[in-house]
Amino acid sequence: MSTQTTNTIRNVGIVAHVDAGKTTTTEHMLFESGRIRSLGRVDAGTAQTDWLDVERERGISVRAASTAFRWKDCTINLIDTPGHVDFSSEVERSLRILDGAILIVSAVEGVQAHTETLWNALRSLGIPTLIFINKMDRIGASAERVMGEIRKYLSADIAVIQRFTGEEADFHAVDRLWYRQEGGALTRGEQSRQEDYDALWEKLAEHDEQLLDDFVNGRLVPDDELYDRLIALTAQSQLFPVMFGAASKGIGIPELMDAIVELLPPPAGRKNDPLSGIVFRLERDKVMGKIALIRLFGGTVRNRDVVRNSTLGVDEKVTQIRKIHAGQHEDVGMLEAGDIAGVCGLSQVRIGDIIGSGEGIAPGHRLTEPLLTVQVLPANGAEYPQLVAALQELAEEDPLLDLQWHQNERELHIKIMGPIQLEVLTHVLHSRFGLHPVFGQPTVIYKETPSREGIGFVAYTMPKPCWAILKFHIEPGERGSGLVYSSMVKPEKLLPSYQNEVARRVPEALQQGLNNWEVTDLKVTLIEGEHHVWHTHPLDFVLATPMGIMDGLARTGTALLEPYIRFRLTAPEEANGKIMHELTLMRAIFDYPVITGERFMVEGTVPVASSLEFPVKLSTLTGGRGTFAARFDGYRECPPGTEAVRPRRGVNPLDTSKYILSMRNALGSQRS
Repeated sequence: MSTQTTNTIRNVGIVAHVDAGKTTTTEHMLFESGRIRSLGRVDAGTAQTDWLDVERERGISVRAASTAFRWKDCTINLIDTPGHVDFSSEVERSLRILDGAILIVSAVEGVQAHTETLWNALRSLGIPTLIFINKMDRIGASAERVMGEIRKYLSADIAVIQRFTGEEADFHAVDRLWYRQEGGALTRGEQSRQEDYDALWEKLAEHDEQLLDDFVNGRLVPDDELYDRLIALTAQSQLFPVMFGAASKGIGIPELMDAIVELLPPPAGRKNDPLSGIVFRLERDKVMGKIALIRLFGGTVRNRDVVRNSTLGVDEKVTQIRKIHAGQHEDVGMLEAGDIAGVCGLSQVRIGDIIGSGEGIAPGHRLTEPLLTVQVLPANGAEYPQLVAALQELAEEDPLLDLQWHQNERELHIKIMGPIQLEVLTHVLHSRFGLHPVFGQPTVIYKETPSREGIGFVAYTMPKPCWAILKFHIEPGERGSGLVYSSMVKPEKLLPSYQNEVARRVPEALQQGLNNWEVTDLKVTLIEGEHHVWHTHPLDFVLATPMGIMDGLARTGTALLEPYIRFRLTAPEEANGKIMHELTLMRAIFDYPVITGERFMVEGTVPVASSLEFPVKLSTLTGGRGTFAARFDGYRECPPGTEAVRPRRGVNPLDTSKYILSMRNALGSQRS
């Protein structure tokens, strides 16, 4: 692979609500760049980045697809992410490796609930973003309406950098306010009107005191200086350029590609920096086995290098480095800072693992979380081992599936986002593994939280040899805070190695509370601890910690939490009364409906448990003319009297004698 500076690389992701046109936009970029010779179509199953069988058959993206092309002497690594909320885990893993993003909004459907979720994630991570208003040629397209929604729901700091000609069937061209010519000279678009140019100058001036002073006093500022300020403000995520197009016809695509090169920033790392990278996806190859897709933030990796997996604390040898384009691989031999490639030979690697140091790597951002759990059953007993292996492989590629394999009960459980994901999993298990599993009825994932403060105590001193004494203070935390753990025990009372073992085991102990759901939103403080100089073994704390935690939960009691979604519903006005009645029955909390023309829109929150079947019911009530867009909105306490108990896995630590016997048998071979 030829050496290139990071200044000639752009790592960009395309994100959007489902059906906004991400994959079509990607397809036209590949065509315009010469990366592909003929255009594919999503609806025909021929799009390059929808290369999985299930994607071609369903016409939707279910995996984030990596591709790369050259444009204006720059290599653009492009990540086409799924738009359906059921596959948000693919998006959130991709966000960590981006230097810039393109948010696509349909000129017809406008800003959807999932668009807001994606936007909030981009802003949380500070990723510079271009906004591309697509489908300007479709019936119902309105740039003015959609820009109003963008300002209302996303940000007022948008800068329109184009003019367009026509809307709906009359849409046929876009014209940039600026063009950078050969040699770097800057000229205005021939059709640019002074008022459009002044509006952009005014928006820039809102973020620059000197420009504001120049604007107010009528002083002329050179175009180059204004453009440089646009570039700087975009890179700082203070301003978000807006562009227009019709991806299905290729209108606005070359201009969008120009903007990627000119307005989005290059990677910051250098090839001479210490090695630093992150694994953001795993793929499988029949010959090479596991392929880890890595974004390198610093340093260089070559074939046959031994690299350090800092997360696992292991060293592994690289056997091959590949550039990946929509399922096709090209051996390149080297991966340098700022670039993305598939690395073979790392057999133990997992998604999210850090290669080298974590320097310069953005923290993860959770877009959503699985809200449903489902049991997976083999078609027959003979398929059970193959089904276990297949689900383990899929869970490795998507950790949020969180496979629970209960060997004693021979039960397999996974977590899912929604019904579309379940359909895709059924297809993948059949096409990739030749399996025909049966899925149980999905059930809502509840959680528990302490009802009040309390103390948990355990004195594990019998039967000898053992000695572990622990006292925990447990108290409720703020909603959404998860687990906050700390220790105030001095090292001379309890050795640091033993305290570290307790800290590792507390999250495990909280996986099943009094109703056997995960316990969350709490503070756990280790306030007393004691070991014995002769009788204590580190494994004593593996056993004692769950007993102390469960003793505390039995004293505090737990409240049941259920997941809520935030929704935006639109429907014909004549269905208003029936829909309001349904929302009330579902325990929804909603604002007063807004009526526009012959349709109304209502926003609010509703429990997942009571709204699982609502999209189907809405279609029936509105003759298919209603829309229901939703996103996860956190967990809230259930109404009094709500019962949701699931079977406990393993022995309950509250049954101390039975639990100790069970755990000592399980850990016996590990104790020396």
